[in-house]
Amino acid sequence: MRSDAQRNRKRVLEAAMEAFAVEGLAVPVADIARRAGVGTGTVSRHFPTKESLYEAIVLHLVGGIVDKARDLSAKNDPGSAFFQFLALMVEQAAVNRGLAEAISGAGFDVEAVAFHPKHSLEAVESELLARAQQAGAVRRDITRADVRALLVGCLARERQGCDPEARQRLIDVVCTGLRAEPGTPVGADRVEHSLP
Repeated sequence: MRSDAQRNRKRVLEAAMEAFAVEGLAVPVADIARRAGVGTGTVSRHFPTKESLYEAIVLHLVGGIVDKARDLSAKNDPGSAFFQFLALMVEQAAVNRGLAEAISGAGFDVEAVAFHPKHSLEAVESELLARAQQAGAVRRDITRADVRALLVGCLARERQGCDPEARQRLIDVVCTGLRAEPGTPVGADRVEHSLP
């Protein structure tokens, strides 16, 4: 790629990341082109579809999250690493509307991109969860799907407006619910529901 084409691609990506963070996935390509100071044809040459532009942004964001997860895992005990990672995911998505919408499944298949073998968010999430469970920090009956649903629930709160205190309160509630209580057998805190 020529140096001017590389510069244009970088400008488009930077403009798109900023636009998606503020406006979400519905931002028009024309707005991204305007922010980047290029024509829509330039955007299309680098990213033939809006989905390919989403993919490039999500790959960039996920790469940073995976790197941070590995760093947390290397520097903390398994329980702390898992809970810090969960809080990081909520915080990252809370300040980036496009990422929040993608994680929540609003108009883009984040799973197909974020779980790319090159930097698998699924693998790092599963590893952090398994290590925290083996260390006795997280309930053993919790699955990665449970964690993902709780994350989406935390992000649903953000639709009511940015409220860092409420966000932290939800993170605390979720983390408390995920923690294993010493000496409590798995399933002992479950309430059986049956039809009369």
